Parts: sequence; C-alpha cells; structure tokens
Amino acid sequence: MTTPATPQAHQQAPDAGGLGSYVSPIPIRPATLGDAVASEWTKIRSVRATIWTLGVMVALMLTIGLGTALLVAADGGTLTNEPVLGLGFFGVLLGSICVITLGVLTIGSEYSTGMIRTTLTACPSRGRVLAAKAIVFSSLAFTVTTVTATVVAGLQNLILDGAPASADDWLRGTVGIGLYIAALGLLALGIGAIVRHSAGAITIMIGVVLLPLVLALFMFADSLRGVQRFLIDYSIPNQIGGLYGATMTSTGPSGWEPLLLMLCLAAASLGGAVAILNRRDV
Repeated sequence: MTTPATPQAHQQAPDAGGLGSYVSPIPIRPATLGDAVASEWTKIRSVRATIWTLGVMVALMLTIGLGTALLVAADGGTLTNEPVLGLGFFGVLLGSICVITLGVLTIGSEYSTGMIRTTLTACPSRGRVLAAKAIVFSSLAFTVTTVTATVVAGLQNLILDGAPASADDWLRGTVGIGLYIAALGLLALGIGAIVRHSAGAITIMIGVVLLPLVLALFMFADSLRGVQRFLIDYSIPNQIGGLYGATMTSTGPSGWEPLLLMLCLAAASLGGAVAILNRRDV
C-alpha cells in the first residue's frame, strides 16, 4: 500500500525549474580586439624573456654604437664626407637578432608550454589572437629600437664631426630603423606561428639574416655573379645599411625601399600564419 504524495513534494517542481532563470550580476560581452591586446600586453611585460632580450638589444646598440665612435675618434679619424649616423649600423645589426628571438618567443613559448590552448579558449578567433600579438610586439619593438637608435645617433654626433645629415637621413636612421626592425620581428612572429617550435623558428630567422651573405662570399664562378649580386643586394644587412645610406653595393635597395620590402615580407608571413592557424589543430 503506497502512501499519497505530500503537498510539499508537489510544490518543489516549479522551484527546480527556476534554477535556469538565474542571471549573473557580472556583465557578459563578446571578446574584442582590445581585450586581446590587453591580454597580450600583460603577457609580454610579465615574462623575463622580454626584459632580457630587449635589454641585451639596448646594451648592444649603445655599446657597439658608442664604442665605434670612440674608436674612430681615438684613431684621429673623421667622417667629413659622410654623416655620422651610419656608425649605428653595427649595433642595429646585432640587436636585430634579439628582436627576432623575442618575436619567435612571443608565440613559440605558448606552444612549448601549452598556454596556447588557454589563449585560444579565451579568444577562439585565431586571427584576432595573432593580430593582438603583432600589435603589442611590434609597438614595443618599434618604441625601444627608435628611442635607442636616436640616443646612439645623438651621442655619436657629439663625439665625432661628420657631414651634416639631412632631415630625411635622421628620419630613416631613427624612425625608419625602428619600423624596419619591428617589421623584421613581425616576420619572425609569423615564422614562429607557422613552425610552432621556438628553436627551429629562431634558426630559420638567423639563416634568413646571415645566410645570403655567407653564400655570396663563396660564389666565385662567373656564371654565379648575378646570383651573388642579388644575394648581397637584398640581404638583411645591406637593407639596414640602405636605411643608413651606406649600402655595400650601388644596385641594392636604398632610401625607404628596404622598409617597404620588409613590410611586404612581414605581411606575407603573417598572412600565411593566419591561414595555417585556421586550418590545423592546436
């Protein structure tokens, strides 16, 4: 013999259905590019790799740039026929390796630690994630490089007397160099997103910077003169020299042309990275 249901049991059913009507007091909205940028800024400024790589870059630019000027001054040399700005080339070339390393680590370190899964869970749009990384990293690289290049150029001009530099020379030797190195870092960021392995991507980028000149040095055959000239003209060191008005050849890119070339390469790299990221799993 069963006992009849109590009235209280019948009264619980409506209450159970009320659980789904709970409204959180926390406002919920879709993630935006600004949110992704804020997240990436928090990441890049809170890791030691950023401080170390950019710190070494600044130290290299200052030490090599000022050391070169002091050696020329101590030797009694003068630069009466060319601007002193060109001496900043040596520090920028070595400092670019640091920017390349940081560009790869900006995304490669997340793949090595598995943090990329959390990043893409919080922001499923992979293109937006890569865009946020590119904005934050390039802004930081541009600012640090431009400020350091300006300081080095100013101190070099105080140490040495050279030919007066035009406003365009100063703009290319400071802002132009900052933009070029930032674009080179974006190229490294794109390669890092494609390769997904920090050591491998850094090795590829160092090869991109140094290998063309190394290969050109061993091309002695007359049939390879055209290839040799092309490798020298469009090598990264010669492009940086072009911004300083001190190219190794007279046929390579000069003026603002190196910056345009690097921006195109960076855009192609990031475009390929977005296409690959959207087609494969984490």
